[in-house]
Amino acid sequence: MSDLLNTINAPEDLRKLDRAELKHLSAELREFVIQSVSKTGGHLSSNLGTVELTVALHKVFNTPKDRIVWDVGHQTYPHKILTGRRDRMGSLRQLGGLSGFPQRAESEYDAFGTAHSSTSISAALGMAVAAKIQAQSLVAKGLPTDEPFSIAVIGDGAMSAGQAFEALNNAGVEMCRLIVILNDNDMSISPAVGALNRYLAQLMSGKFYASAKHVGKAVLQVAPPLFAAAKRFEKQMKGMVVPANLFENFGLNYIGPIDGHDLDSLIPTLENIKQLAADGAGPQFLHVVTKKGQGYKLAEVDPVAYHGPGKFDPAEGLKKAVSPAKPTFTSVFGQWLCDMAAKDERLVGITPAMREGSGLVEFERQFPDRYFDVGIAEQHAVTFAAGLACEGLKPVVAIYSTFLQRAYDQLIHDVAIQNLPVVLALDRAGIVGADGATHCGAYDIAFLRCIPNVSVACPADEAECRALLSTAFEQSHPVAVRYPRGSGAGVAIPTHLEALPFGKGEVRRAGKKIAIMSFGTLLYPALEAANSVDATVVNMRWAKPLDEALLLEMAATHDAIVTVEDGTMSGGAGSAVAQALAKANVLKPLWILGLQDVFIEHGDPATLMAMQGLDAKGISESLQSFTKLLNR
Repeated sequence: MSDLLNTINAPEDLRKLDRAELKHLSAELREFVIQSVSKTGGHLSSNLGTVELTVALHKVFNTPKDRIVWDVGHQTYPHKILTGRRDRMGSLRQLGGLSGFPQRAESEYDAFGTAHSSTSISAALGMAVAAKIQAQSLVAKGLPTDEPFSIAVIGDGAMSAGQAFEALNNAGVEMCRLIVILNDNDMSISPAVGALNRYLAQLMSGKFYASAKHVGKAVLQVAPPLFAAAKRFEKQMKGMVVPANLFENFGLNYIGPIDGHDLDSLIPTLENIKQLAADGAGPQFLHVVTKKGQGYKLAEVDPVAYHGPGKFDPAEGLKKAVSPAKPTFTSVFGQWLCDMAAKDERLVGITPAMREGSGLVEFERQFPDRYFDVGIAEQHAVTFAAGLACEGLKPVVAIYSTFLQRAYDQLIHDVAIQNLPVVLALDRAGIVGADGATHCGAYDIAFLRCIPNVSVACPADEAECRALLSTAFEQSHPVAVRYPRGSGAGVAIPTHLEALPFGKGEVRRAGKKIAIMSFGTLLYPALEAANSVDATVVNMRWAKPLDEALLLEMAATHDAIVTVEDGTMSGGAGSAVAQALAKANVLKPLWILGLQDVFIEHGDPATLMAMQGLDAKGISESLQSFTKLLNR
């Protein structure tokens, strides 16, 4: 095999290759992705599934002038490699290195920053309409114009979210150069669910899809280069493949499904679609079928396990740890959910397409009739939980901190105003590390504590996480329990379901002069740091309601207060302490420690925490600085 990949420093190099060379390039690109991810960790299955599609897009379209918007963006490693970042892939998801997602600041080929799902069609439509307006302006001035194309690449899992359909509804009435590519691999991260997924499966099943794929390929192979003939053949293919369907009813010209790993189908089809859009036919919709993990047998067999692996040996694949790892907060939640469900038949579990990530695999196995994966639809998940709560059930919504941001209106309007007993299990609170700013759970305390009726628990360790989940479940109003990614302090986890007192904290270390009010897992570095100035340490446990009696007791018996949290300082738990002291007319020096008012980049979580001054060393330095100020 020739070493083509090393000759590709930009897409313009790729466009010089013929079809046979592009197939060789795709094979090299796939192998490079496998070898690269095995050394750094990262997303694998999704990237192996988009190799040929990426090559075809950069072959047919004039990037970066033509805009490609990748939905979610974790499938863009081939795109990064082909757009001048091959030599930097060793820095992927590391501090100062390449992001695991598209970033406009990283490359002109990254047309739009993504990481959360279902935004691509909206963004690409905005770009297409802007290009149309700008082209019309040039024409009005008698100037030449070369209107670019805007391409949205969206997975079938992401199509389950409402925003995707809102964008399609808008796109159908805009005569612009928008092309939507449905990358259909029957999965998002967890296997895709819901009626839309069943519709796509039926469309591709049996003799209908098999014959359509082969006939369409044959038509494209014999099509002459003249566009009129190509367009006629394309229409014939379309008639054989797809009847009037969902997407055409939105006003888009639907073509497909075609094999997303076959360059002999992809390239001619994209060229025809490009010409249709250029001729003013309006938005185009191409349905391609791909396979997650394509070309790496282990990932093909288990694409979920290889969705986001750590470092591994490609020859051997993922291996189970020799010694059992410390329980993660996610696994603690998953076990609690099963145990509480066995005790209380009213409990139902809900996840927006994050069964594995949120720890619900065993719950689904034990309680399939009480498990609901609603797809990538966070807004629906929260209101669905509200409806369940209205009828006397006790819903637990397992959702990442940053994904709850997408359902903020539903949380206020449908849950909080009606004061419904919904438990929100907020995974990935605080700094998450390699996934960067888009997944950093910095804002949940701030955006939750301002909502009436909503309480916010901040467990310090695994044992408290289990106990505070029980406390939350006992309440008759909405309660969020926030916990970070990964393992905690490694404390023993009880098997009972006893709850901790609602809204009450505890003193963990008695000291002098300074009282540290700690919220969440930073309790342990705060305890270590307190030794440097002999400070008192309070495990507050609740950001809302605050244990105001305990806070005022600490204020009365100490010279100053320090708050510590792994969320934003702007409106966070420290702000709540300041408000409580002001309300009680207590004038006391206060130092708030937390995340700065910046977006936290990707990198090792411990390093990022240290950069924010929130490791034991950083907290100790802040305490010593505060002490010097107090002694002036």
